[in-house]
Amino acid sequence: MDILVAGGHGQIALRLLQLLAAEGHTARGLIRKPDQAADLQAVGAVPVIGDLENDQTLSPYVKGADAVVFAAGAGPGSGPARKRTVDLGGAVKLADAAVDQGVRRYLMVSSIGAQDPASGGESMRPYLEAKAEADAYVTARADLDWTIVRPGGLTDEPGTGLITASRELGGRASVPRADVAAVLAACLTTPSTVGVIFELFGGTTPIDEALRSL
Repeated sequence: MDILVAGGHGQIALRLLQLLAAEGHTARGLIRKPDQAADLQAVGAVPVIGDLENDQTLSPYVKGADAVVFAAGAGPGSGPARKRTVDLGGAVKLADAAVDQGVRRYLMVSSIGAQDPASGGESMRPYLEAKAEADAYVTARADLDWTIVRPGGLTDEPGTGLITASRELGGRASVPRADVAAVLAACLTTPSTVGVIFELFGGTTPIDEALRSL
């Protein structure tokens, strides 16, 4: 498959691109800064230079893809305005471009707490509101085969391949970024994840088994 990952230089995205390339897929990462291209090439990915935030359309980058993954984020140091343009606006643009190019499969890296933005307090509310609106936009599209993944607290611990995946929202626990990337890769070939919003934590169930049970 040809998979385009938006936010291609992020920590989860780079791990995902490496996994996809190792599996023989064409793993393309959408990045804004040309000097990040070498990092993508080092993991076997194809860098695609484009501005998720400011380009009017992402269709030229999506063209030829079999699936897209939204793994971008404005980052913890950004203000509420960039949460709207990146975490929300970028996800919407990617969905629109996928539909425009006839790409049905859409994976979204969302956030714990997006179902209740007020629960995050004043500092987290703009981020959770942006994620909630992005999730709502994508899930309302009948022309997308979407999956929304809401990981717990992210760590850089080694991946274990063992997770907890739950449709029941409101959990709290951590998960290694490596396992989030592995889950995203597995979702691409697991039909039972289509049309599902699930939370993701470290756990005791092998990834494939956990996803099939959703």
